Amino acid sequence: MNINNLPKNISVFPLSDVVFFPKTILPLNIFEKRYIQLVNDSMKDQRLFGMIQPKKERRDQDVYEVGCLGKIINFNETGDGRFLINLSGIIRFRVKKELNSNKLYRKFEVDYSDFVSDLELQKNNKNNHSEKNFLKKIKFFFNKNNYSVEFNELEKLNFDQLISAICMISPFSPEEKQKLIETIKLDERLRVLEEIINFNILDIQKNKTIQ
Repeated sequence: MNINNLPKNISVFPLSDVVFFPKTILPLNIFEKRYIQLVNDSMKDQRLFGMIQPKKERRDQDVYEVGCLGKIINFNETGDGRFLINLSGIIRFRVKKELNSNKLYRKFEVDYSDFVSDLELQKNNKNNHSEKNFLKKIKFFFNKNNYSVEFNELEKLNFDQLISAICMISPFSPEEKQKLIETIKLDERLRVLEEIINFNILDIQKNKTIQ
């Protein structure tokens, strides 16, 4: 997909504690009236809308600056009127301003220029990193959090997809997740991810020692 073909004004679904990255799949259960309307409108157009985190202190108003544009690749309607969809991550965006809208949901003018690399097929970076040690640390971290993950499926991913998937599914704080999505380069994101994991592991061990 060419960046010039992407909409500059997009519908946005603010969702707490969710970090959504390009080349990942996000399953969503849509039941609120405003987001039913958003999905309906998206299905009539390019099937595109953005995901972004709201800020905790003003959950219904302020959002973070960076989110991710996704495309609906699977759509099902339930008997009780809900939508079950899968959203495929395309490219991150930076919010420029919120737009006036007569819709129930929110719309923003966005800029993709900082994240053009999201559209590229990145080379497999497994040879440049100790993937086995990284996965070992991830497994240790998830086990400490009693977190069940299908590691066989994760190991099938390219390294950039693996990093994005870990960022998305890990039980980090909203602030930690936002730091990850705002980190532009893959190598830098891996460094930040490992710092966050190390901090969380130390915190878990500290709490167990105190108890």
